[in-house]
Amino acid sequence: MGYYDETDLYDDNQNNHKRQKRGRRGGSHLVTGFLGAVVGAVTISLVSPDMFNLNNNQANVSNDNNTVPTQVINVSREDLTTTIQNARKFVVGVNNYQSSNPFSMETEEAGSGSGVVYKKVGNKALVATNNHVVAGAKQLKVKMADGQLIDAKLVGTDELLDLAVVAIDAKYVTNIAKLGDSEKINVGETAIAIGNPLGFLESTVTEGIVSSKAREIPQDIDGDGVADYQTQVIQTDAAINPGNSGGALINAKGEVIGINSSKIAEQAVEGIGFAIPINIAKPALDQIEKFGEVTRPVMGVGLKSLEEIPQFNIEETLKLPNSVTKGAVITHVDPSTPAAKVGLKQLDVIVALDDKPVTDVITIREYLYSHKKVGDKLKITFYRNGKLNNTTLTLASSQ
Repeated sequence: MGYYDETDLYDDNQNNHKRQKRGRRGGSHLVTGFLGAVVGAVTISLVSPDMFNLNNNQANVSNDNNTVPTQVINVSREDLTTTIQNARKFVVGVNNYQSSNPFSMETEEAGSGSGVVYKKVGNKALVATNNHVVAGAKQLKVKMADGQLIDAKLVGTDELLDLAVVAIDAKYVTNIAKLGDSEKINVGETAIAIGNPLGFLESTVTEGIVSSKAREIPQDIDGDGVADYQTQVIQTDAAINPGNSGGALINAKGEVIGINSSKIAEQAVEGIGFAIPINIAKPALDQIEKFGEVTRPVMGVGLKSLEEIPQFNIEETLKLPNSVTKGAVITHVDPSTPAAKVGLKQLDVIVALDDKPVTDVITIREYLYSHKKVGDKLKITFYRNGKLNNTTLTLASSQ
């Protein structure tokens, strides 16, 4: 439908340009190049820096585990060795080739990552990987476990979840991954990461434990130095290094429980790796397979967290009561969108969705991503010129 904005979540040349970061509230660190979420989204774009004089501070990392004490899978070392050998056959390398000369058709390898062969469809086999592994590619090739380097075709990507699907000829595939249930994993059980770290150490295996099954990490998606979304990930101490991205995190039964992704790359940090839970990845992979992208519900507005607005603007421009300290300010309304149709305006301050309090922009994204779909009704509670209002809109498609 043409009003999918999402704050221009990724720039096509993101991996080729360094961007100046601004500070944020708190002292934790954002992990870039990785997005985790369930299907759904809100149209959100950044307000011009000139609109408000912002002092952005760093977001905090949540320590919520949400674990349920159940029996942890235990297997013998001999069984585990067999499981690993079988799993290595469905984990492949994904090579990204780009052109260094815009006037030439010749390409050269610009980067590499890992992938998981998770499905066969007719004469094609589908490989799950990360979006940042394939970003900017003019050509893709997949390196099989036996060393064969074969041509691959990009099926589609999802920048928000940092997922992509690549297709290869099924005749090269002998093993397909069995997808597990990431909701049933438990802290302390075995976690095994398989991938191609550093781009040349093929089929590397590292073993650890699940450190958290539902870690919440703030993500700076658009590179502006402000957290855009709280990503839910599996945390493990199994080593996940550059090049492991897109590979498999498996349990002791050989089931894929996550797609490996970023690691906090800091000199003082070791043993902290992350994976997209397979229960979150699978619906997105299905949509990418069918449509080449993931469709999400949108309101059609740009938003900025109230806490990022200077107090002077809150009092003089927004005219909010002193009791209102949390919410999200509408920075623009896209024409012909659900928000425009119900009369939402710039500088309206959203404080609740379906009577659930809104604390910031991240709260809005999380609610829509987790609880809403295209066509659903959404009640919005907001302040305009200091007065409380309500309206209900019908969420539209991001496409």
